[in-house]
Amino acid sequence: MKIAVLSGKGGTGKTLVSVNLAAAAKNSTYIDCDVEEPNGHLFFKPTDVVEEDVTVKIPEVDNELCNGCKKCVEFCRFNALAYTRDKLIVFDDICHSCGGCMMVCPVDALTEIDKSIGKVQMGKSEGVHVYTGILNPGQPSGIPIIQRLLEEGKSAEEDVILIDSPPGSACTVMETIKDTDYCILVAEPTVFGVHNLNMVYELVKLFNKPFGVVLNKSLEGENPAEQFCIERNINILGKIPFDNHLGTLNSNAEIAVRKSEKYKELFTTLLDTVKKEVHHETTINP
Repeated sequence: MKIAVLSGKGGTGKTLVSVNLAAAAKNSTYIDCDVEEPNGHLFFKPTDVVEEDVTVKIPEVDNELCNGCKKCVEFCRFNALAYTRDKLIVFDDICHSCGGCMMVCPVDALTEIDKSIGKVQMGKSEGVHVYTGILNPGQPSGIPIIQRLLEEGKSAEEDVILIDSPPGSACTVMETIKDTDYCILVAEPTVFGVHNLNMVYELVKLFNKPFGVVLNKSLEGENPAEQFCIERNINILGKIPFDNHLGTLNSNAEIAVRKSEKYKELFTTLLDTVKKEVHHETTINP
């Protein structure tokens, strides 16, 4: 059962929800795909961590063979190549590793070399297997690291796999949800929160993914995010109250499920609700 947790922006509570659901499941896999700013490991504090480098292919030029035709320069839509002073220059920091420049080179002056763009870490925290992706600063795309994380996660034997998606609705988020069974959208109780919720709502609809919403930082009274869900007949999976104790635990990188019986019950109930939703979806759409 693969469950992706999404939010329209950072700070909404996406990691709070995914970390605590993984902990509530006890034997589970947590995959942090927010590779630009991963922080799930700060909560889990995994042990026996194994680290692997992630590389991509980038072009390397043999200027002895290059005849200056500039076909590769014209092909590259990312401006990662330039020909100046009778020499081809590769700007590897903006290369997207498509390999097209080598295909159009008529004299085979370009070959591929490996370039490290980040790493994945794998460890364990009590019954949770923790996978973390870390993108090196300045790299154009974290998708290769996310793909490696999800590939590693395929070997997980646990019934519950929680995927902590990047914030927003960009291509990195699309990569995390395309093979999931269910999506949880986390929303804040503000007008701005509704705007962010609508971003990921449109995304999961586009991918035709079953989903529900968790309302975080809930207070008594009007909740624009809740009204948004009611008007569109969106399933509200649960509410997490605006609570100083929970805020303190979260700011101290403590997992609420492991520190509070109240929140252990809340997130266990939420997980059971999500499991029922997934079972219902697989029953009507086998």
